[in-house]
Amino acid sequence: MMNLSLKFSDPVFKVRGVGPRYLKYLNKLGIKTIKDLLWHFPFRYEDFSQIKKIKDLQPNEVCSIIATIQKINLYRSFRKRMAIINAKADDDTGTINIIWFNQLYIIKTIPPGTTLSLSGKVKAQGKRLILSNPSYEIISHQKLEEDFFKDLKHTGRLVPIYPETQGLSSRTFRYLIKPLLKNNLELGEYLPSFIIERYKLMPLRQALNQIHFPEKIEYAQQAKNRFIFESLLFSQLYLLKIKEKLDLLPFPKIQLDIDLLKSFVASLPFNLTEPQKKSLWEIAKNLNQRPMNRLLIGEVGSGKTIVAIGASLLTIKSKYQVAVMAPTEILAQQHFNKFKQFLRNYKTRIALLTSTGAKIYDDGLEGKISKRSLNKIINSDLPIIVIGTHALIQKNIHFNKLGLVIVDEQHRFGIEQRKKLLSPNSRTKEIPHLLSLTATPIPRTLALVFYGDMELSILDTLPEGRKKIITQIVTPKNKNKVYEFIRQEILKGRQAFVICPRIEETNLSPLDINAPNLVSLAEKLNYEVKAVKKEYKKLSEEIFPDLKVGMLHGKMKTEEKENIMQQFYDNKINILVSTSVVEVGVDIPNATVMIIEGAEHFGLAQLHQFRGRVGRSHYQSYCFLFTESSSKTISSRLEAVAKYNDGFKLAEIDLSLRGPGEFLGTKQSGVPDLLMHSLLSKEMITQAREAALNILTIDTTFKKWPLFLASFKDFVMQAHRL
Repeated sequence: MMNLSLKFSDPVFKVRGVGPRYLKYLNKLGIKTIKDLLWHFPFRYEDFSQIKKIKDLQPNEVCSIIATIQKINLYRSFRKRMAIINAKADDDTGTINIIWFNQLYIIKTIPPGTTLSLSGKVKAQGKRLILSNPSYEIISHQKLEEDFFKDLKHTGRLVPIYPETQGLSSRTFRYLIKPLLKNNLELGEYLPSFIIERYKLMPLRQALNQIHFPEKIEYAQQAKNRFIFESLLFSQLYLLKIKEKLDLLPFPKIQLDIDLLKSFVASLPFNLTEPQKKSLWEIAKNLNQRPMNRLLIGEVGSGKTIVAIGASLLTIKSKYQVAVMAPTEILAQQHFNKFKQFLRNYKTRIALLTSTGAKIYDDGLEGKISKRSLNKIINSDLPIIVIGTHALIQKNIHFNKLGLVIVDEQHRFGIEQRKKLLSPNSRTKEIPHLLSLTATPIPRTLALVFYGDMELSILDTLPEGRKKIITQIVTPKNKNKVYEFIRQEILKGRQAFVICPRIEETNLSPLDINAPNLVSLAEKLNYEVKAVKKEYKKLSEEIFPDLKVGMLHGKMKTEEKENIMQQFYDNKINILVSTSVVEVGVDIPNATVMIIEGAEHFGLAQLHQFRGRVGRSHYQSYCFLFTESSSKTISSRLEAVAKYNDGFKLAEIDLSLRGPGEFLGTKQSGVPDLLMHSLLSKEMITQAREAALNILTIDTTFKKWPLFLASFKDFVMQAHRL
């Protein structure tokens, strides 16, 4: 007999049937408690619910029968060295042959006279029908007289199929979980009753039964929806609680200087878009009123940098320091140039700090500075904007009065790296404001799930005068036409990018190359460098020997990369052949043509990023997607890029085509499966956010619902382990 009064928190070895061998395998899957076991949900179901008589069976149908074994024999296939169990079974309407392969234990388990429930696919063998490798379970005569169907685990119903590991089959999980659900397990409902009622959620006990052993597939989906909603609700509460704590921290109060903002906007050589104005105003108020933790999501070329510069100006004029962290030295240098350009009328001190050196712009003059001297300024109370790469978070760099941290392409930096910049100021103990920028359009619902602790500002409009980039898919036979088109554009004074694919001259598949767990960054970089060198040689020597072709890749020294980019910016290079190092931020207004070789090897968001390197002026620009693939799936993806210039629309398409795991790069990162599945349900995300806000309005401590509080704490512990 199983012990009564088992609890969710009890160790899994208390479950009947879990011995040392199973315990080892369960722990391997992270299953250590009874709750872990019950939350190990099926990922699909075999439909064996159609129960038929033997005389009614048809070839190729999947169904179940109740039959009694009449004969059972063991044969061996000498050619394949295979054990074959051959049995004959009957019911009151007929007889059928059954075959099992390499399952020797069956000969001892089901002797003649045993009544079985058998489920599987019916096959024709000549004129007779057979069941090949069916699932089975033994039915006692006592159960035959009762309603035995409700007790079936492996046959005669919708049968759950679980994520498995060596030593733990789905059959084993069914064997362990079915009795557990039947016994007096403490299954106290922990979701508040008003949440269950308002969002029509299935109660806990019913949901656990229906997700593991559903009566109908619709019930399984309703159960799954309950747990998805629950996962979303906890994640939203977790993020909102972080936000709640942040709002209580001391912060630099940046003066809301409206005259300064007006002066800055008026000094720009272009008009800000309405989303830019709105975002700058949101940030300005945030800097003055409460700690800022804001994500600025902007279309490629939508002008995130100018908004960041405006926020930096307000911070500097309030006598605080600003740190701007960029993912590459090329982008850091570009930011340095833009900050100088747009703040030249405001007597600001701006520095560039990278692993290779430092320079400073002060009172209209620019020059090199030693890292030690720059660090002295940073350590003082002097207002300064310091732009850099990972060099900003070196141990010897200590900001004394940091008011604002701006992280460009924030997803490229780890949490710990951001934390180093966001530590309290040594003198004031204030936590600096954080403004994160991303040019990767994220659907608003996804942003709520993953950045629910952040305020959102969205730039979804391009600056005035920008023309839609004409995008075309190009097959190998049409490459020469594109090369001729490039030549004509260059004769007009324009320039072109050629982006090389991530893979070339390798036997690895595109998925292998893009999977961070399978290929190291160094290996990726080697593939990219090989590809770019080969393409550079072809274009410079064979296709465009009369033009100036440049090459850029991640293995070049910093000074060499800066020199190449400066030459390209000055139009001394006509065509730049590059790796994906130009994916983010590189701004060459005179470039009008973008060729992406091996376009099928990139996601839609990345293709859109590449395309955004052109179309940054009033000139008509073009993007050509070179592909050798004939796959319909790949064609549909590339056609989406050709059809839509809206990055947010492409993000929605990318999410639906590739699924949340690949879209977010979290496929094997430990993000809970239920949370991952929820990302395709906009309505559920919105409802979970609403429910979380309602709960916090009633009781921010959750003490009103003790079981809910315990479950939330359990979720937080899981979240910290990810």
